[in-house]
Amino acid sequence: MDVSPFAALLLVALVSLLFFATRRKPSDGWRRLPPAPPGLPLLGYLPLLGPLPHRKLQAMAAKHGPVMLLRLGRVPTVVASSAAAAQEVMKTHDLAFASRPRARMADRLVYGRDMAFAPYGEHWRQSRRVCVLHLLSYRRVRSFRHAREQEAAAMVGRVRRASPGGRGAVNVTALIISYTNGIISRAAFGDEGRFGVDGGEKLTKLFADFEELLGTVTFGDFVPWLAWVDALMGLDAKAARTSAQMDALLERVIADHRQRRRDSRREHDGHRDFVDVMLDVNDEADKNAAGGVMFDDVAIKAIVLDTFAAATDTTYTSLVWAMAELINHPREMRRVQDEIRAAVGDGDRVTEDHLPKLRYLKCVIKETLRLRTPLPLLLPRETMEDTQLLGYHVPARSRVIVNAWAIARDPATWDRAEEFVPERFAGDDLTTDYLLGQDFRFVPFGAGRRGCPGVGFAVPSMELALASLLYHFDWELPAGGPSKLEMDELNGLSVRLKATLLLVAKPWSP
Repeated sequence: MDVSPFAALLLVALVSLLFFATRRKPSDGWRRLPPAPPGLPLLGYLPLLGPLPHRKLQAMAAKHGPVMLLRLGRVPTVVASSAAAAQEVMKTHDLAFASRPRARMADRLVYGRDMAFAPYGEHWRQSRRVCVLHLLSYRRVRSFRHAREQEAAAMVGRVRRASPGGRGAVNVTALIISYTNGIISRAAFGDEGRFGVDGGEKLTKLFADFEELLGTVTFGDFVPWLAWVDALMGLDAKAARTSAQMDALLERVIADHRQRRRDSRREHDGHRDFVDVMLDVNDEADKNAAGGVMFDDVAIKAIVLDTFAAATDTTYTSLVWAMAELINHPREMRRVQDEIRAAVGDGDRVTEDHLPKLRYLKCVIKETLRLRTPLPLLLPRETMEDTQLLGYHVPARSRVIVNAWAIARDPATWDRAEEFVPERFAGDDLTTDYLLGQDFRFVPFGAGRRGCPGVGFAVPSMELALASLLYHFDWELPAGGPSKLEMDELNGLSVRLKATLLLVAKPWSP
């Protein structure tokens, strides 16, 4: 076959490009880099991770070890898959691993000025301080107790209307999404946060699009010259549309709060919502503007979006997984129901006063978070300097992924690691915010500087919802269907149950 000189030259150029693109950099003399499984030319291991990367990375760690170096497109990425590695990332060398890589979707959707996705720096420190001291303190979380209890009662009412007398299946997934959206809407925007029934449905759709986009991995993040693929797939247009709608909503909310503050300043600090509190911080920053980071409207909007993403997606995902696991484990369901019903006694509903008595319920939630970690790879970190991880050299500006899902299923540290066994947590001190950073075998909320500050907000919301559903109803799979629920996963901002959870709710009364 004749080959033209131009074709031959093109072939040589292409082979040379592939060779240099896939060639490993030297290990800086004596410094030992982590083992690096080979990937594809130019794209590295990016297209080989599959639809459920946490499972693929777990299988790779079993072969290559608890610390690996992968090239995802042009991005060197270190993967930590053991409790010891997680402890070094989130405690021993926490500061070195404390930054975040830039993400195109986060920059577009949360202004590049939020707390969860922001790189380490003064803005991030100020944002976290505001969240910890003003929004997510124990006192502030307690102030939303009435909202949580009202939303739980409303959810129970919706179950009764959807399945009168236990006839017909209930869409449990939709009910739990509505519950979590209701709580965070009221916490962020006030009791008017739902904007009426129609507004609530539109808000739910808007935030569903927002969370879907925020969990989308774009080509441009890893292979900049392929960013045009994101535009071709419609991601850029959808992100621009969603961002504009969200920004308009938040502008209206902030303007409305400012108007109400001018009309009559609220006297009862305990009942103020997140926007009220952040406007106070904003006013205080204006008065003391000599240096420091200004906490302006963009920062307020970014933190509101952070709280929505964290408090809705992961909370509802965990609650759906908990109900699914209990359906497949009727003995455990009966045990937790007996505990709840004994604690409530002759009462007509579960309140937060009952929660401290529900030790087995807490075990169920912890076991769900272990077995079905909602953010299995947490949020990626980025090293700010050259550092070490289990004796391996990790260069500055490396992306770092902690596979919390693999760590929570490690058979070397967990007995019956693949099974749902709530009793494994029975001996724990269940008052310690779910061991945030105390046990690195179990890090569903991360740890260290980049650990989730909203654990204290999420936990009572999960406990109250699950206790309410299990107290008022006996739950079954629909008749004529499978005898066991399929537990297939769907990847997104969090990893959720793939199928819609449809269950029959049979009313129970003392």
